[in-house]
Amino acid sequence: MTDAAGPIEPSGVWATAVGVARVRAMETAREQPLFRDPLALAFATAGGRGPGTPPRAHADEVARRRWLGVAFSIVIRTKFLDDLLDRAVASGVRQVVLLGAGMDSRAFRMDWPAGTRLFEVDTAEPLGFKAAVLRRERAVARCQRITVPVDLREDWPGALAAAGHDPAQPTVWIAEGLLIYLPGDAVESLLERVGALSAAGSRMGLTLGSRGVVERFRDDAAAGSAASMWVWEMPEDPVGWLRGLGWEAETFTLRERAAAYGRPVLTPPQQDEGVGGLVSAVRAAHLSTTTAGVRVRPA
Repeated sequence: MTDAAGPIEPSGVWATAVGVARVRAMETAREQPLFRDPLALAFATAGGRGPGTPPRAHADEVARRRWLGVAFSIVIRTKFLDDLLDRAVASGVRQVVLLGAGMDSRAFRMDWPAGTRLFEVDTAEPLGFKAAVLRRERAVARCQRITVPVDLREDWPGALAAAGHDPAQPTVWIAEGLLIYLPGDAVESLLERVGALSAAGSRMGLTLGSRGVVERFRDDAAAGSAASMWVWEMPEDPVGWLRGLGWEAETFTLRERAAAYGRPVLTPPQQDEGVGGLVSAVRAAHLSTTTAGVRVRPA
């Protein structure tokens, strides 16, 4: 697509957001979708992944099944985080921060209480691409939407503060499909910074790559594909890990949430592909390592 500044084409890691938009558009077109994302088709089409695009060729049946697994995980995690955001604002939270926002259109498609401010943090390229599509679609946000063009490897807390984020007020943080692309030390640094900006009562929604899945997908992935760029997988004890970072966390499997949403996974557990952890966490005023009151749900 083109904009006043010239052509804008997806590239690098953020280009995977266009693929995510395509999956969300496919879900929206279902007779009984788990969510509706009216802008997803526009994002996918602008990025060359619209309905007229030839389907991506798969090397074999295993590769095809893995792609279906990833697409399924995108649908389930989207619904999971939508519900988490609904609960957060119902509890009184009025600040939302989307880290690595990509083609997320929640500012436009969800119902937000008055006074909600939603910050989209991402680099300038995807935000520029997104802005061009939004202008063309004449999309109107349902809350105060604030874009924060900054690389998460840089001083994004400073940029977020300059954009008006108030760390004294509770915030709900979303890192969807993000952490899997970062090395472990970068994940730790990111979440430490998030914690430093989170008042008591803040909430957080994360998606984590399951242990063993990242390496298996990456080793067989085509060059330039999303899976080829995967780096980090969840620790053995994600709840304990997050407790050490100051969060009371609860984890769910995709299989569990899918069943709850009426989309049960039909394959046996040992055959699951692309399964990642779904995390809901709350920031406590005082959190000890012995009284966190957390649990891990089994697969």
